[in-house]
Order: sequence, then C-alpha cells, then structure tokens
Amino acid sequence: MNPMQSTKSPLHIGFVSTRFSGTDGVSLEAEKWAEVLEGLGHQCFYFAGSSDRPPERSYVVPEALFSHPTVAAVSTIVFNQPWLLTDLIESLQFGRGSRKMLDIPTPARPPQTTRAILDVKELLKKNIHAFVEKYEIHLLIPENALTIPMNIPLGLALTEFIAETGIPTIAHHHDFYWERQRFLVNSVNDYLRMSFPPVLPSIHHVVINSWAANELSLRTGASATVIPNVMDFDHPPLPPDAYALELRGDLGLAPGEQFFLQPTRIVQRKGIEHAIELVKRLGIDARLVISHGGLDEGDAYEKRVVEFADLLGVKICLSADIFGPQRDQTADGRKIYNLADAYSQSDLVTYPSTIEGFGNAFLEAAYYRRPLVVNNYSIYAIDIKPKGFRAIEFDGFISDETVAQTRTLLEEPHQVEEMVEHNYRLGKRYFSYRVLERQLATLIGECFGERNNFSV
Repeated sequence: MNPMQSTKSPLHIGFVSTRFSGTDGVSLEAEKWAEVLEGLGHQCFYFAGSSDRPPERSYVVPEALFSHPTVAAVSTIVFNQPWLLTDLIESLQFGRGSRKMLDIPTPARPPQTTRAILDVKELLKKNIHAFVEKYEIHLLIPENALTIPMNIPLGLALTEFIAETGIPTIAHHHDFYWERQRFLVNSVNDYLRMSFPPVLPSIHHVVINSWAANELSLRTGASATVIPNVMDFDHPPLPPDAYALELRGDLGLAPGEQFFLQPTRIVQRKGIEHAIELVKRLGIDARLVISHGGLDEGDAYEKRVVEFADLLGVKICLSADIFGPQRDQTADGRKIYNLADAYSQSDLVTYPSTIEGFGNAFLEAAYYRRPLVVNNYSIYAIDIKPKGFRAIEFDGFISDETVAQTRTLLEEPHQVEEMVEHNYRLGKRYFSYRVLERQLATLIGECFGERNNFSV
C-alpha cells in the first residue's frame, strides 16, 4: 500500500471549473490533483462547461463555460465601458432602454445585465445541486471558479450553494482578479467582493504562491495554504519514441535548425516579443514554436506577435492545432502531439512571461530536462529561484548578456546536462507529487477531522 494511502472511507470529490479540457494550466493542475487524490483512494467527478474527463464522471452544463454567448457578453459589458456597449446589450435580448447609459460618466451595470447574471446563476446553482446529488459528492474543489471572474454567474452559484449547504470545500486559486489589469475597472465590484473569493466557514483556501497568500489575507482576512504547482518527478518521462521524433518534420524544421519552444498561450503577459527578439539576436538558424493558442483573450496580441516576428525576420510556428492533452489526429489526418513530445524535441524553452501565477512551463522544463530562458517575474523571484534552480535569466528586456549566455549554453552540451540534472533534483525535492500528497491529506483531515466515516 502507498504509505500516503488513506485508511479512511473514500471520498467522492467534485471538481468544479468553467472547463476541464485542453492544456491550460488550470486543467492540467486539476488533473494532477485528481491523480493524487485517486491514489489516496478517493473518486473524482467533474462539473464544467466543457470536459474531456471520463463522460461517466462528468456533468457538463454549457452555461458554465466562460465562452458561452451569454456569459461572454456579460463579461464584455461589465469589464469594459458599458455605456459604449448598448448594441451588445440589446442584441442579446437583455431588454431595451439602455441608451440612457451613454450619459453615465462612470461604469454602471445595466439592469438587463444584472438579470442575465442572476438568471444564469440560478440555472447553474440548480445544476450544482443535481451534480452533488447524482455523484454523492462529499467535498467540492472549485478550480479557479471562485478566483478569477471569467464566469461571474458560476462564481455566484458556487458561493450560494456552499453557503446554503455548508459542504466542505477546498477552493484552489490560480489567478485572482486583482492580479489582472483588465478586471480592475468594472461594474460588478459587489459580485467580486461576494464570490471572488468568498469567505465562508466551510471553505479552505489554497493558493499557488506565497504572494497570493499574503494578498488574500490582506484583502479578505482569510488565511490560505500555499500548494505550488507540481510534476511527477518520482517518475521521469520516457525517452522520445518514433512518434515524437516525427514532430520536427511536421513543424517544417530543417535538419540542424534549432527548435525553441514557447509552451504558453498567446496572451500579452507571456511576453513572447522577448523570445522573438532573442531568436533574432542569436543570429542562428532557429524557429520559435508556440504550442498554445490565445483566443481566450481575443486575437489582437496574436496578430501583434505575428507582425513582430515578420518585422524581425524570425521564423515562428503557431502550432496550437497540433498540440493537445494527448496524442490524437486532426480532422484532416495530421498527427496531434502532446506537450511531452514538444519538450522532448526542443533545444531550448523560452519563458519570458511578465506575470505568472506560478510557472507551469518552468516546472515542465525542469521535468523534461530542458534548458530555459526565463524573465525574472515576481513569483519566480520569490518562490522558485530561492530554491536554487538554474536558468538563463533576464530582467524585463533581452540584454547582450542574455544573448551571450544563451549562445554559450547552446554550444556547450555538458553545461546543458549539468543544468537540467540539477533542476530535476530540485524539482523532485520541492515540487513533486509526494509534496502534493502530504498537503492534500492534511487539508482533507482539516475538512473532516479524524473520522473514519466521511459521509455527509
């Protein structure tokens, strides 16, 4: 038996999020939590607007997805200038009469928008009740659904359900709204204070970095457990197989061409211009491969990235269509590769983010033993770098030293080997599944006490 195996009755654990699909950080971390919790003997179920988890354990409600038309329209209205969005308000049949908003000098929420939020909230709360009853859920784990207001009705529905039932809850927070500039000017501050996150007796808060714990305490008075993102360092990745070896050819890389991997979404805070500049200034035959899309936050930044690469004459691949959670095939017969394939074939990982909740790509680079160029973003400086990890670092801009260090590393395989082995050892010590097992077991004990019967 696993030494961390629970001897208590197994729990039915309900994960809740706007989606559990794809390769976004929240979906990936939720999958890791579920793997560890099931290793402790529990069963996991999923409530979301989109799910690639087993259908027999998934409860899918379209309105839970942040891109649902009504939910997306509400977000556009309340996080922009609603007095400039009356056509959108009326086109969604929220009701007419919003033209008077043109004369309001500060953000205000049209009553039609409030009604839409509350209508969707009631629908979602009804379905959360049904989800909990259907799968006999003992413990809820909202994954960022009570953290960042991508779906305001879902956060409100969860808050009311938890308040009304007192169900034990571990709220897993990845990105708070106050960490994102686009959410700071809004007409829903009442809802944000109520549900993002709520402070309720049955909720145990978990954050992924120490700065977030401090901010949560200062803003709400709530304490939080810090559980960083993890990788399964106790089980190293397998060597690349024949399938993975075809990736470079499918990306159009020529023999000898360097493969620089940017394993992030195409959103502004990822700082992809820095990676493009690095490729240009190295002056070598290299291509920047971007593994994720960016339409969650519009396409303006993606266009900027493409135009900037064209301006500098840097070859890039926007490859979200051939990367997924697992190997598969596209509709037109092309291979879909997983992120392990991407890392295994890359020569260098670029991670020039200006803001990150933690740093999935950093841990992945350590796990897959790849050298890394990283911007010295705040959470890296506070929670990762002090552990002793080695990377090529820069502070907000690509310097001559950054270029020189990168060139030297690419030319000296023994330095790469020393760096990646050192980082793997530290990853195993600080960011492994074993660390997560211990912390989750402790949290469950805090939720239920030392009882042998967890039934509710």
